[in-house]
Amino acid sequence: MADTARSASSAARYGFTDAQAQEVLRGAGWWTDSGPEETATGVLVALARTPDPNLALLTLDRLRAADEREWPQLADELRVNTALRARLFAVLGCSTVLGDLLVSDPGQWRRLASPRLTAVGDYDAQLTEAVLADDDLLTGTDAVAALRAAYRGLLLEIAGADLARVVEPELGRPSLVGTTRALTELAEAALRTGLLVAQREVGHDADGTLAVIAMGKCGARELNYVSDVDVVFVGEGDIPVATRLATALMGVVGQACFEVDAALRPEGKAGALVRSLDSHETYYTRWARTWEFQALLKARPVAGDVGLGRRYAELVAPMVWSAAEREDFVIDVQRMRRRVERHVPAELADRELKLGRGGLRDVEFAVQLLQLVHGRADATLRAASTVDALEALGAGGYVGRTDAAELRESYEFLRTVEHRLQLRGLRRTHLFPDPDDVEELRWLARASAVRSLRGRPESEVLTAEFRRHARRVRRLHEKLFYRPLLEAVSKVPTAALRLTTQQAASRLAALGYLAPDGALQHIRALTTGVSRRASIQQALLPVLLDLLADTPDPDGGLLAYRRVSEALADTPWYLRTLRDEATVVDSLATVLGTSRLVPDLLVRAPEVLRLLGEPETLAGKSPEEVSRSLRAAAGRQADMEAAVVAARSLRRHELLRVACADLLGLLDVSAVSAALSSVWTAVLQAALSAAIRKRAAETGGEPARIAVIGMGRLGGEELGYGSDADVLFVCEAADGATDGDAVRFTTAVAESVRAALGAPSQDPPLVVDMDLRPEGRSGPLVRTLESYRTYYARWGEVWEAQALLRARVVAGDVGLGDRFTALADSLRYPQGGLDDAQIREIRRIKARVETERLPRGADPTTHTKLGRGGLADVEWTAQLAQLRYAHEVPELRTTSTLPALRAMADAGLADSDDIEALVDAWRLASRARNIAMLVKGKSLDQLPASGRELTAVARAFGQSADDDPGEFLDGYRRTTRRAHAVVQRLFYES
Repeated sequence: MADTARSASSAARYGFTDAQAQEVLRGAGWWTDSGPEETATGVLVALARTPDPNLALLTLDRLRAADEREWPQLADELRVNTALRARLFAVLGCSTVLGDLLVSDPGQWRRLASPRLTAVGDYDAQLTEAVLADDDLLTGTDAVAALRAAYRGLLLEIAGADLARVVEPELGRPSLVGTTRALTELAEAALRTGLLVAQREVGHDADGTLAVIAMGKCGARELNYVSDVDVVFVGEGDIPVATRLATALMGVVGQACFEVDAALRPEGKAGALVRSLDSHETYYTRWARTWEFQALLKARPVAGDVGLGRRYAELVAPMVWSAAEREDFVIDVQRMRRRVERHVPAELADRELKLGRGGLRDVEFAVQLLQLVHGRADATLRAASTVDALEALGAGGYVGRTDAAELRESYEFLRTVEHRLQLRGLRRTHLFPDPDDVEELRWLARASAVRSLRGRPESEVLTAEFRRHARRVRRLHEKLFYRPLLEAVSKVPTAALRLTTQQAASRLAALGYLAPDGALQHIRALTTGVSRRASIQQALLPVLLDLLADTPDPDGGLLAYRRVSEALADTPWYLRTLRDEATVVDSLATVLGTSRLVPDLLVRAPEVLRLLGEPETLAGKSPEEVSRSLRAAAGRQADMEAAVVAARSLRRHELLRVACADLLGLLDVSAVSAALSSVWTAVLQAALSAAIRKRAAETGGEPARIAVIGMGRLGGEELGYGSDADVLFVCEAADGATDGDAVRFTTAVAESVRAALGAPSQDPPLVVDMDLRPEGRSGPLVRTLESYRTYYARWGEVWEAQALLRARVVAGDVGLGDRFTALADSLRYPQGGLDDAQIREIRRIKARVETERLPRGADPTTHTKLGRGGLADVEWTAQLAQLRYAHEVPELRTTSTLPALRAMADAGLADSDDIEALVDAWRLASRARNIAMLVKGKSLDQLPASGRELTAVARAFGQSADDDPGEFLDGYRRTTRRAHAVVQRLFYES
């Protein structure tokens, strides 16, 4: 009893749990009373590696009993022939049906013993030979039986080669592609052999010709072990005869090998089984639906009349590659995929390998949609195989390299699992085992060459891998299949996708390009060559050309796109972002076709391009957050030059971000002004801190406290894109220093700041303007607080008090700055307001400014700064009210124009309708001035009178392409005319 237990325990060490295992091994000659037979150890180890050692051993025992005379030869061969051992044991431990085949025909094991299995090119000969008897073709059940035996024998070879690595890992295994193509070749050979039998049964003559067109997985050369073979039949001559041939073929092959499914034919099962070529053409031209062209992508003649099959392929190919032009094509394909998903029972959705979320159909639909849209112009994508097409999409840049590699890996994993499931009972199944079925999962894991990992059993490792691949497939499917760019590309006519032809020049002219030949040069420069970059550009440009055509300056936009693309050619994410993010492409076209400033900034701040696909981020940064980041980045630098470079870089980023958000209508003018003012303030703060550190290091001390007072638009937080920074520098001697020391130190710092920020640059200039200081350009750059107090007390004029209305602390010592603004309050909010003489002086100065500073030839109705109802009109009106009444109306004590205007209405100093007219004009003129600079690329106060620049300004204000841009000017004049009338009453008459 103890001996029996020990023996059973020894057998169990090889994975055998069946109670009869030891006796079976003994009967096979591989086990003795003392344990494994000496020469059979390799056999037992190989059996232990099979997916199901018990099944493999018991089937071997059945095989031995079926042909005991041949058994010694097989047993001896298994001891020495590693390839036979690997193939046979793997098949027996994986497939009950193939095991039954071997038992029913024991000699079939010899198929697996040869070093080289039957070449796929010999499949036809073997199957044809099987249905021949005395040089005549078999028919009826005899033909079916013969064909079935030969077919399954070759299927056994394919499975043996595919599974051998499970038992003997060093043998390797064919690729999935190799296996599926062998299965496809076998199916094709079966169809051709079945057609021979059908011709013999029908009595075929020359009046009835048939071509068999493979569809689906057979057409793609990627068949499963168990799969319907989808076909379409084309007849010529006597169609009834051809129909009988097709019917007989389906019967023979269906009984012997696999079901032949003709449901993909025109009109499906309700349609004629066989149609003529003309009938096919009529149907596909008039009535075919989107999904039928998707199915035809894999159509391939495989049997019957070669010439007829070739003509069919030539007929449908142009239809396939123009199908994406059909109305709502992309939407139809996406809708069909969702419909397929809905038909999967909810309780099985997570286990459905083929149709569920993250399943094989997700890969296939995504790949086919990309093929059909982009393959119109790129013949390299016209592959029937999913794997080949995915490789071509990756090579061509239509799919990212990483995405393509991951998708292929997951697709091959899922296909491999599907194959193993089908092999077990040679039945069509796509259902992953239930998570609670540990034995089934263990078998499947071993059959798929998945082993335990870090103490986790094979079943858990396999389940985790399945879920990981399913999640990845779903993520990539949604990224690619629902890519908005696809729909945009599908709407571009196929002819327009061939961008280097002369016809393209005509199309460009029709789209509105004024220099189509020049546009073609840009296109050729971007798309010439076979690089991945050129391929992605070939896919992007048709969409971009259409998008740019809807902008005010398509030619300038295309040139800008070329400049940006060439500048960012080595930026790895640039084209990938454009390919994957349709929102980015749309927004990029808008800003490039509108603005000359944006392209210059974009080549030096490319990271902003990514934000074009994130409107909330593009417009959502708070000025405080931006200011903190800029100061921190500059403060980390070791010297002043590096600090200014860092500040300039962040300012460039923010300037571009704000400009793009402005052009895309995501920010109003107040938000733009606040953002630009905050950036300028932060730059000044960073530069001042760096200059103080530098000067202190040079002199060995810091003899002064320094404050920078913002004036003008900087003080009012109303900066535009081209505004200078008007400032005053004020200082105060530190402990132990004299005023002279403080002034000299601060003057050096001020000069350093002005020189560093004003240094030549490709960015919009950073001009620090100190001309509003006492005595203007002839006065000292820097004064002490007491010097300012003395000057204003003795010599200050009313216009200087007016200038101080905008004064606020922007940098440096806050306490000193607050004392300066307290001094300014006594001047800008004078007790008792202004006397009549002072009011007349302000009115005189304004009239002089309008007369002397309005450029010669300027149109006063469209000059945003000095024109009638423009910025100066509104601002002088608000400032006069502040000087007159702020001493008794605290709400007027603000440095910004709009709050001052609102306070005038609240205090009853002006009618609310009049104030609204001034607010509207100020907002309109401010934004028009900003947009004019973005369009022109340089500071501009005069609105363009006509041409593309006016169109660009009007479009930025929301006009459509069909609107007359002159209407924008008319609207501008109406608004400012109303405001000017209000100014005349409030400024000159009240």
